[in-house]
Amino acid sequence: MSTFPAHEWVNTVLPASDGIPMGLLPAWHAARTPRRAAITEGDLTVDWTGLEARANRRARALQALGVGQDDFVTIALPNSVAFYETAFAVWKLGAVPNVVSPKLPAAELDAILELVRPRVLVCLRAAARPGVPVHAVDEPVDASLSAEPLPERVSTYWKALASGGSTGRPKIIVDHMPSRWDPAAGALGQQAGWTVLSPGPLYHNAPFSFMHCALFAGCHVIEMGRFDALRALELIEKHRVQWVNFVPTMMHRIWRLPDEQRNAFDLSSLEIVFHMASACPVWLKERWIEWLGPERIWELYGGTERQGRTVLSGVEWLQHKGSVGRVSPGARLVVLDEQGRECPPGEIGEIYFLPDTGRNSTYHYLGAEARAHGEWESLGDLGHLDADGYLYLSDRRTDLVISGGANIYPAEVEAAIDAHPQVQTSAVIGLPDDDLGQRVHAIVQPAADALGTDEDALRASILDFLATRLVRYKIPRSIEFSSEPMRDDAGKMRRAALRAARLPRTET
Repeated sequence: MSTFPAHEWVNTVLPASDGIPMGLLPAWHAARTPRRAAITEGDLTVDWTGLEARANRRARALQALGVGQDDFVTIALPNSVAFYETAFAVWKLGAVPNVVSPKLPAAELDAILELVRPRVLVCLRAAARPGVPVHAVDEPVDASLSAEPLPERVSTYWKALASGGSTGRPKIIVDHMPSRWDPAAGALGQQAGWTVLSPGPLYHNAPFSFMHCALFAGCHVIEMGRFDALRALELIEKHRVQWVNFVPTMMHRIWRLPDEQRNAFDLSSLEIVFHMASACPVWLKERWIEWLGPERIWELYGGTERQGRTVLSGVEWLQHKGSVGRVSPGARLVVLDEQGRECPPGEIGEIYFLPDTGRNSTYHYLGAEARAHGEWESLGDLGHLDADGYLYLSDRRTDLVISGGANIYPAEVEAAIDAHPQVQTSAVIGLPDDDLGQRVHAIVQPAADALGTDEDALRASILDFLATRLVRYKIPRSIEFSSEPMRDDAGKMRRAALRAARLPRTET
């Protein structure tokens, strides 16, 4: 059983002078273990020799479209072997993968493409957008393209991930780590050569980062495509998986399986089960610790921006129930009140990080500005520290909804709803949900000419309207109608008050 102290784990930040260019890592592993499995997806297993050859051909196909040093390449693909091939192909050219959901409606994708201005969009042919060169992965790569290695390249930034902005506009988080990695080092306890399970969508930060870090270290990635609770357990047993990262929604769905199903599998191979992306209910974490043991359960709190993070084991959690851990080396953490004063232990305030390398050293935004107080930056979360420096989250900032581990910004959803011709204004909040953590709930004030319209018909019309403008997980799961304005005379909206007024009935 692994008992690695969190502070000894390799951080996902390496000095620029260290490591091997990420694009060369498949060749590095192929030279040492050419026939060892790199990725398994269903019945398809690709070894390191095959991954290197496939990525080289795909890199040359991208190169023919003009991709070069430090260009952005937008990847809008479902989880697949082709996704991993594409990421390595981009790094081989010294370019930067800009990863987005393949389910984005055209309007959302267009807004991101306008912001990033990528050299190429990698997607399915049906998702091609006018004015942007496309590399379609559902069409065969030219077999005449060489599979031989390309010249060594290192991109200035190793990834650029999309995130909805609090203003309703997209933002891109550009990571300042160059595309180098030490192949002897995993991330978050991953050990070279381990088998890891990929249960989450690769367009989210944690799945993208930790699955590729696993490959950097020569691990075998079991790609399950779309998460299914029973299948996750089947794959862990079948492939003797040692490392996995879940979000609490996945943990809840696994726990909801009948006892005879959940306990029918041999999970003894599991060394580390991480969870992150949203708060885990205390009762659920207790059940998982009882089930698998506290030494295997680990938690991380932090953001894609990498200003700082906290990590703790299940053993520590039992001594500090509800905590998300202490700040890891490499950054400082402080909790500030509304006046910017440091909160004493036990007092709730806003959580701020500052990396030891200074503000703006780990990332920059395209399309947004950081939420900051002096040099300190915030992810917008509220919480408090105890006397031992352990952090406890109280709530996400009032406008952010975390549903199934995905960040949903109400302003973006409201903007889409308000565009409906029969809507005057709207407010979007998160309400408790046993499965997703929070569900998206919309309060809609109909336009004057829509008053008296059948509510079911109007609700259906709004949902149909949103289906063409928002990715599915952002669409409200419930809509209520109100004749009251959502904003005051100053144009301000009190989402916290709207949510609080609805909590008693949802909890009941």
